Amino acid sequence: MPSPLALLRHAARSLGVLDWVRIVVLALGLVFVATGLLPAETARSSVGRIAPLLLFLFSVIVLAELTKEAGVFDAIAQRMARVGRGNYAALFLLCVAFASVITVFLNLDTTAVLLTPVMLALAARARIAALPLAMTTVWLANTASLLLPVSNLTNLLAAERVALETPAFAARMWFPQVTVLAVTMALLWVFYWRRSMRGADSYDLPEVAPVRDRVLFSATGIACLLFIAAILAGVHTGIQLGVAATAAAAVAVGAFVVRDRSALRPALIPWQLMVFVTGLFLVVPTLERYGLDEAMRSLVGGDDGVVGALRAAFAGAGLSNVLNNLPAYVAGESAVPASNKDQLLSLLIGTNVGPVITPWGSLATLLWFEWCRRWDVRVPMRKFVLTGTVLAVLGCAATVGALLAAG
Repeated sequence: MPSPLALLRHAARSLGVLDWVRIVVLALGLVFVATGLLPAETARSSVGRIAPLLLFLFSVIVLAELTKEAGVFDAIAQRMARVGRGNYAALFLLCVAFASVITVFLNLDTTAVLLTPVMLALAARARIAALPLAMTTVWLANTASLLLPVSNLTNLLAAERVALETPAFAARMWFPQVTVLAVTMALLWVFYWRRSMRGADSYDLPEVAPVRDRVLFSATGIACLLFIAAILAGVHTGIQLGVAATAAAAVAVGAFVVRDRSALRPALIPWQLMVFVTGLFLVVPTLERYGLDEAMRSLVGGDDGVVGALRAAFAGAGLSNVLNNLPAYVAGESAVPASNKDQLLSLLIGTNVGPVITPWGSLATLLWFEWCRRWDVRVPMRKFVLTGTVLAVLGCAATVGALLAAG
């Protein structure tokens, strides 16, 4: 039997670069608490705020992993591929529409959790490159999240600040949303979907494979539908989402306890995400105590015109990729004067459209990377960062322009 030291060495060798980044972020946060740079009471309050989020992360990953194991994602992928009839342009439009609708009406994290495995299963079933499908999911999970307050947690915060109910919010944001979707589609095709990128003129239609266990297939499918129904019914706070995801995951786990206990293994636990999110919410409050708020005020300024809107958008996008879009929006919101509604909505655009450069830019991007890791999909980081930078710059500029033109 291997010694504990040998097991630790093996575990260390199996960690990727992103895994080490997550561990370092948590370690840094713990150092801040231990040295008093972050008071213990502030640390407890910050971790208490994310407890429901950690419950959500844990439960929704377990739910999605077991749903994948039961073959539900494979079945959906087979049907999507057959609807496309081997035509890449048709498949592209189908994937864009599917990802956009889920993001708008369910929220971007649901897209990352439930649509990413469908896209990766589609690539496997149709024997096509996985990266174009995966990038479609992660980009649209972020850029398609502007239309409704429920599409993104930052939208809920912004809608409350500018006093816009859902119809008024959608009326204000529909043109910016259409604009950024057009930019996203164009860049997706150029960077990932054109003939030289995907490597074929057409794809093969997959055979419809039989379901291995109809009880597990039905139980996990129903669990996912229950989770989606809870979101549609208005479950949007962290606590409610955590409870809804836990209930749905419990249905899936119960089915596997009865039918296939071998699938209930430690690898289901998304420790990487939980470590990173916990560390993030220890590091960010420390930075806020030592100058982050002041830095945002100097970056954003007080102008509610074109210059102020662009400054807010790009400051929000930049900070999102350094830290994460939620703390970036919260920090930026405190720097924007209450009367500057266009500037605040521009900040929202930056924190929604911009977090496509780094793996930790948004929770949706983190969830997406987790699925790529679980499906052994190699994401070339250089290309991810460079193409994401182009999308962030062009997308933010065009979308802010649309916001001001419509206003």
